[in-house]
Amino acid sequence: MDIHEYQAKEVLSGFGVTVPDGALAYSPEQAAYRARELGGDKWVVKAQVHAGGRGKAGGVKVCASDTEIQEASEKMFGMKLVTHQTGPEGKGVYRVYVEAAVPIAREIYLGFVLDRTSQRVMIVASAEGGMEIEDISAEKPDSIVRATVEPAVGLREFQCRQIAFKLGIDASLVQQTVRTLQGCYRAFTELDATMVEINPLVITEDSRVVALDAKMTFDDNALFRHPQISELRDKSQEDPRESRAADRGLNYVGLDGNIGCIVNGAGLAMATMDTIKLAGGEPANFLDIGGGATPERVAKAFRLVMSDKNVQAVLVNIFAGINRCDWVAEGVVQALREVDVDVPVIVRLAGTNVEAGQKILAQSGLPIIRAATLSEAAERAVGAWKNDLSQGVKLRAIS
Repeated sequence: MDIHEYQAKEVLSGFGVTVPDGALAYSPEQAAYRARELGGDKWVVKAQVHAGGRGKAGGVKVCASDTEIQEASEKMFGMKLVTHQTGPEGKGVYRVYVEAAVPIAREIYLGFVLDRTSQRVMIVASAEGGMEIEDISAEKPDSIVRATVEPAVGLREFQCRQIAFKLGIDASLVQQTVRTLQGCYRAFTELDATMVEINPLVITEDSRVVALDAKMTFDDNALFRHPQISELRDKSQEDPRESRAADRGLNYVGLDGNIGCIVNGAGLAMATMDTIKLAGGEPANFLDIGGGATPERVAKAFRLVMSDKNVQAVLVNIFAGINRCDWVAEGVVQALREVDVDVPVIVRLAGTNVEAGQKILAQSGLPIIRAATLSEAAERAVGAWKNDLSQGVKLRAIS
């Protein structure tokens, strides 16, 4: 789960990270009022969306008067901000963050991520702040500083000092840098985050270490432990299909293809998508219905997949271990009778009670295409799509 910049700054400030003074606004008039509350003679108006690259897309404006603030926020409210991270559809702007301008002397990149190779939290930093980390890696790879944290002891001060010295931070600012690094690490670990990014972390002209921007992403599976973080979720920034799936306890990721996938198990779902690609098709989604594939859960999955107007065929691929194939078959039959499914449905079952499941499908009288193997199921799904069988042509059950 992602959160907004202003939310990330509030979280990090609670762990001792210094952030600029700022306030949230929901209208141009309120934005100007917030600036007057903050005081000063220069402010930054920032569109709050779950995406990077806002500045290049017109989502960050420096203003020096009430009039400029109102004009800038007027343009932002309701716009679809399109960046390299949002895709062409963009993300809607419904709130802005007004922040007191900071006199910047130097910019630094700082990120905390999970490194799956070392199975540790990795700190990634660079003296080339203000750039996307991908650009830094490509253009100035030698500037990147990396350090892993031993979980048994946590992030120690000597590691923080080493990072500060490698970044060329003045000795008088090292202790502030240590506090910032340790605050980010504690927020990362204590709140089950998967990413903390400050870009840029700035050294100000008055010798302060300040988080000028902040992004945080959290592990969805751990949100039950952190209700205060779960409450920060903004569904307006999420794919509506993924949001509906999460509310129904399903693991869903929307894609750009047209063959819907209903699979149990993340590994099998990935293999299913790969096989569809090998067969010449494009998956429309990643959908893992999990271990409890009851008829009701399968029916929910069908409703979710069919909510995507691009879906022109549905492939159900179930390997039943904890599950039972007869349960899944009942769910498929129930879904096809209750949900308006006007596209070809291909079902491949294997594992526990597979014979009973196949019998239920065969006796249902519904136009279900059956397959014995994953490759066969993918080929039939792609074949059904390419033959344009989704245009109302009735299918016969195939043994």
